[in-house]
Amino acid sequence: MTVSIALFTQDLRLHDNPVLHAARAAADQVVPLFVLDPAVADAGFAAPNRQAFLADCLADLDASLRRIGSRLTVRRGEPAEQTARVAAEAGATTVHLAAGVSGFAQRREARLRALFGDRLHVHDASVTVVPAGRITPAGRDHYAVFTPYFRAWQQAPRRTVLGAPRAIDTPGGLGGERPAPVGPLSPALPPGGESAGRRRWRRWDVDGYAAAHDDLAADATSRLSPYLHFGCLSPTELVERALRQGGEGAQAFVRQLAWRDFHHQVLAARPDAARRDYRPRGDLWHRDEREAEAWRQGRTGYPIVDAGMRQLAEEGWMHNRARLLTAGFLAKSLYLDWRIGAAHFLSLLVDGDVANNQLNWQWVAGTGTDTRPNRVLNPLRQADRYDPDGAYVRRWVPELAGLPGRSAHRPWPAGADYPPPLIAPDALADRFRRARGLE
Repeated sequence: MTVSIALFTQDLRLHDNPVLHAARAAADQVVPLFVLDPAVADAGFAAPNRQAFLADCLADLDASLRRIGSRLTVRRGEPAEQTARVAAEAGATTVHLAAGVSGFAQRREARLRALFGDRLHVHDASVTVVPAGRITPAGRDHYAVFTPYFRAWQQAPRRTVLGAPRAIDTPGGLGGERPAPVGPLSPALPPGGESAGRRRWRRWDVDGYAAAHDDLAADATSRLSPYLHFGCLSPTELVERALRQGGEGAQAFVRQLAWRDFHHQVLAARPDAARRDYRPRGDLWHRDEREAEAWRQGRTGYPIVDAGMRQLAEEGWMHNRARLLTAGFLAKSLYLDWRIGAAHFLSLLVDGDVANNQLNWQWVAGTGTDTRPNRVLNPLRQADRYDPDGAYVRRWVPELAGLPGRSAHRPWPAGADYPPPLIAPDALADRFRRARGLE
């Protein structure tokens, strides 16, 4: 009786899972395994919101596995050591793992390789649609600009979408753990797990995405990012189904999935971009903890910025356009180090993915892949465009609920009980432009 291990990481699903599919094909029995790594907490990455979502994901995965005759084994410790221990207990000869792109994932794979050698099988195109490094420009190891990457991405072959297994035989006698209780949570977290992700996906109207994805009040985005981050949904399956459906909304959604792949291939090639400027601009960031804390608390005096920050605190999630506005305000208007904002986002976001969070922050700060690094977004003009009736602001800033229409974006002359702007509206770009020598 041969045994293999399917070591789950960011692929917590049964549908379209290359790791589980390969482990099942390679042996008579499969041990589905997840290792709770204390190094995640030691690095400050174990945010309570994500830990709670992860607990949901693991419970849902275990329930799904039990319905087909298997179960999830959960251990706590260093992943390579725990995997070797489970392999010894179960008599497993091979280990299957999804390829990751972060420095953390690369180190984990190296430790597993040191213990298992060629018995470790790493499967790409599981976390992303196109594997990092699969497509590259001439003479370089990754694309640094999205548009040419997207053209190549569209032409790249995609693997076949795999069905969920109908049965898995798993050896008995393997004890396990469950995630420990977590700290204070955002009150309105979404439920985690593949089942919840697939329900959300079935309910979402992709047809309206192209026209409404930037409308802050409409809330027409997919909200699938947490499920993609934990691998509850397969990005390859999402792309295939969207392209089959067709239409402008589906095409716009696929483009966003390509952006996700783009950031993953940048981080795979430049792991230090998680903490260092991808393109250093010689920034000498302004330092003001009072301003940083006002931004975190949603008390900047700019309602559109404050609404986004309060949504983040309440839901552990933020609308994509609000992320751009709040990040731009911190990095360009306040001219505070993007790492301050990235760390706060990671402390709350359920979808807090290193590749997407850090590299989107760098894009906004002008230290990343943006081809116009010196652009400064005016939050008032953005508010007028993407929240024209003020509905998003009134939803998240209740002290302004009585202000009609666009007046909610400029409450200061209306005498509302609201803090004055941290920076005057006519000086939103001054710090940044002076610092970068643009005046």
